[in-house]
Amino acid sequence: MGLNDHPLSGVPPVSCIISDSFISYTLEVAKELNIPNFFFCSISACGYMGCIYYKEIINRGITPFKSESDLSNGYLDTPVERIPGLKNIRLRDLPSFIRTTDPADKLLNFVNIEAQKAFEATAIIINTFDELEDEVLSAMASILPPLYTVGPLSLLYSQFPVTNATSLPSSFLKEDENCLEWLDKKETGSVVYVNFGSLAVVSHEQMIEFAWGLANSKHHFLWIIRPDLLKGEALVLPEEWLDEIKERGLLAIWCPQERVLSHPSVGGFFTHSGWNSTMESVSAGKPMICWPYFADQQTNCRYVCNEWGMGMEIDSEVKREQVEELIVELMDGEKGKEMKKKVVEWKEKAMRATEEGGSSFMNFKRVVDELLLPGRKSI
Repeated sequence: MGLNDHPLSGVPPVSCIISDSFISYTLEVAKELNIPNFFFCSISACGYMGCIYYKEIINRGITPFKSESDLSNGYLDTPVERIPGLKNIRLRDLPSFIRTTDPADKLLNFVNIEAQKAFEATAIIINTFDELEDEVLSAMASILPPLYTVGPLSLLYSQFPVTNATSLPSSFLKEDENCLEWLDKKETGSVVYVNFGSLAVVSHEQMIEFAWGLANSKHHFLWIIRPDLLKGEALVLPEEWLDEIKERGLLAIWCPQERVLSHPSVGGFFTHSGWNSTMESVSAGKPMICWPYFADQQTNCRYVCNEWGMGMEIDSEVKREQVEELIVELMDGEKGKEMKKKVVEWKEKAMRATEEGGSSFMNFKRVVDELLLPGRKSI
């Protein structure tokens, strides 16, 4: 295909391509058009580095696993050495696609191949900020094309009101804003917000354990339950549970998450540890209970709980007693107070990074002025 025959040839001149860091076919288009291709990394830097090192982990014979029993016999607790910037990492903390016994596993091989394309990008834009992931960012900077940290995006948007920039929803579900009116009636810091994102699914048994753990905690809660959250069956919660939580709990299909997390009544976030949710929780200064589901969520959870001190992890099997215990600790305990203090400190650092002159603000300006619109004043 010649340049004049290319699908983009009929539109105004394209100066660059910005693509998701795991959609690398755009590299071929960029080469053909002789224009830059910038990768946008929507996951954490630590998660992305884990994916980039899939190749070495496979070459070292660490994955694919030798047996299905390796998923439960303690093998996942094996420390993984020699991944620059990732300290104290175990197998279970790496993006979850390594958890397979099949050398032909499609997801493992897809992520491995796509992550290696990072070396071919013109530059990589990441939704994080320097202070949060300094060690891994330094390690990445030594091996990858130029990196531009521009996060948290939820805070950066507010610095450019002239663009009318608003956050884009992560789901096609309609947001229920009535929950904000419900939150208005609650005391400051009294509500646990529960949302497992747009992709996670739970079993009926897990759902019941979550439900009774929330009820038994005796705390107010806002629980987002998507129509497809329950795996393979219709959701039916026990009548006695509905009676128990009548004055304390609110169920909704979806909500404006950034506004909910920023609401004064919300005291903590029960999350699946997706990166967008993690960044939004940091931006709002809300500590977390983490129940990672898949992909980079395991890595995010490890850092939130063990490196950044602003969360606690719940066991993947889910027992109501632990759900209750962690909620009570999050909202009332000494550990909860420590996490609240720590996440507020991280929020302040995030705000400094995205304010005019901050690292993320300046990186965004460089992306626009030097990469996207070279020679033209943009901001």
